[in-house]
Amino acid sequence: MSTIFDCRCSEKVGGLFPELDVPAQGVERLIDAAHVRTQPLRLPDLSEPQVARHYTKLSKLNFGVDDGFYPLGSCTMKYNPKLNEAMAVLPGFSGLHPRSDVSRSQGALQLMFELTGFLRGIAGMADVSLQPVAGAHGELAGMFLFKKYFQVRGEHERKRILLPDTAHGTNPASAALAGFSVTEVASDETGRIDLAALDEALDDTVAGIMLTVPNTLGIFESDILQVTEKVHAAGGLCYFDGANLNSYMGKTRPGDMGADVFHFNLHKTMSTPHGGGGPGSGPIAVSDALVDYLPVPRVRLENEQYKLDWNCPHSIGSVHSFYGNFLVAVRAFAYILQLGDVGLREVSENAVLNANYLQQRLKKTYALPYDGLCKHEFVLSGKGLAEGISTLDIAKRLIDYGVHPPTIYFPLTVKEAIMIEPTETESKATLDRFAEIMEIVAREAKENPQLLHDAPVRASVRRLDQTQAAKNPVLKVPLGE
Repeated sequence: MSTIFDCRCSEKVGGLFPELDVPAQGVERLIDAAHVRTQPLRLPDLSEPQVARHYTKLSKLNFGVDDGFYPLGSCTMKYNPKLNEAMAVLPGFSGLHPRSDVSRSQGALQLMFELTGFLRGIAGMADVSLQPVAGAHGELAGMFLFKKYFQVRGEHERKRILLPDTAHGTNPASAALAGFSVTEVASDETGRIDLAALDEALDDTVAGIMLTVPNTLGIFESDILQVTEKVHAAGGLCYFDGANLNSYMGKTRPGDMGADVFHFNLHKTMSTPHGGGGPGSGPIAVSDALVDYLPVPRVRLENEQYKLDWNCPHSIGSVHSFYGNFLVAVRAFAYILQLGDVGLREVSENAVLNANYLQQRLKKTYALPYDGLCKHEFVLSGKGLAEGISTLDIAKRLIDYGVHPPTIYFPLTVKEAIMIEPTETESKATLDRFAEIMEIVAREAKENPQLLHDAPVRASVRRLDQTQAAKNPVLKVPLGE
């Protein structure tokens, strides 16, 4: 768009800019005059090398899975195959405008249609919408489906969602945003849902339950069939949080366990770079009873042509512009095609193997509140490791050894929690090195606790006053030469 640009420099040139790709004249017909710039942009007087060096320096302060081990529990920070990236930047996908006519978008629509079919098979459910763009967004869409289902049935008294205390942290917010109240259901001594507590919570005001399977302790709900049967018998629906699908993909399916809504995290399980708010994709799969309420538009195949169908009168409507984060779907499609049924199953087998290998080694040094077979992740505790040492101290010290810290202080059912998810993409050598570092930090905690209190000492940013950082954040970085 025609905009006055002035870098206010006579000697330094910050870059070359392409010619306008829209007519320079007539801008007032396209944009309200109140939004058209009349004064030059006030930009720093910098040369191109200064700009390049500044942003390159910032990029080196980041830590990603391409830099090293990233055992962030519940996040499935697996290595992302570069072939997926190559597919996502194919011009026919990356250059496709979302408002392109369907006649010129057949390849993209075919990909979405076929990906939907793959996800139906993986979930064992009736149909799928690719529209939600994050796991929490999928949760919210699922809660809207619950709400619509009971509105249509006239069961307006069903206003409560049951939530195990080992569920994911975004679940209660999603339920509340959809207008439900939340009732917590306690775990038993094994870390699983207490069936007696569930029975006590069930009545005709319950809309359903939100389950994380396996739960955030990395423990599979072995009574899952009883749980879903009890909720269904009481007239409720069952929502499965799919963030932990990496532990049982190809081994069992949410639909076979009684799920009515299940969300995928394509950016986790199907290996797309994520973190820092995106990009994400949280498709939802549904049982037969909820198909008519799925978001619009829906991709259909009619007379050998793919189309977007908006004529779904019972739909909850659109939950995102256009059709979700399409290029994340492209990556997921490539990932599934590469691995196939056998490969997807091996992903879960290796993820579970890696987690159990680490758990068995580290429980000799750190407290393991729930011992026994875990799935893709497990939870240790920093409590009692050494006097005056917190889990935060342990996490900060790991940074000095070039390891991204695991998730800490979650789930809330474990004091001083350390939640570790190695994923299937890490080698035994990497796991052994991580375990060795964890053991070194444990020794340091006993022999030199001040070292942990001061950590990190080798990072570009030392330990912050977290209270002050939250209240008075410094949001500017000085530009270097």
